Amino acid sequence: MDYTIRPLTAEDEPVLWEMLYQVLRTSENAPPREIVRQHEYARHVAGWGRPGDTGFVAFDKQHKEDLLGAAWFRLPSGKAQEEAAPELAFAVTSGHRKRGIGTALLTQLVKTHPHYDSILLSASPKNPAVRLFDRFGFKIVQQSDNAVTLQREV
Repeated sequence: MDYTIRPLTAEDEPVLWEMLYQVLRTSENAPPREIVRQHEYARHVAGWGRPGDTGFVAFDKQHKEDLLGAAWFRLPSGKAQEEAAPELAFAVTSGHRKRGIGTALLTQLVKTHPHYDSILLSASPKNPAVRLFDRFGFKIVQQSDNAVTLQREV
């Protein structure tokens, strides 16, 4: 599959709401779309385009309306860029996983932001994104039931 990756803009907030829903949707369970508006999820997208918001989105090259995935960083609200680890949000749409799209998105994100040596990922330590970041030199330095903090030596 041929795809295009481009930087996210403030106008891409609707794209990120869809990607957030894709993260929560599994093959066995399709929650109502309104679930993404709950604070624990909405904080990743609401008001997209504030300082520190950055990321990339992948689209099918032939069918530009076909959204394939996105990876983005967001700084915690109220924290200065130099004092906070950005939180990673990451999704590849069902049916397009395991095709290298996620790796390509994360590669672009890490290459563009080499100054981030710590990243917070709100996910199970068993999440495939954690293993993927391990390939980028990040290691788990702290974890709880639903979040891991990854860090790499710079």
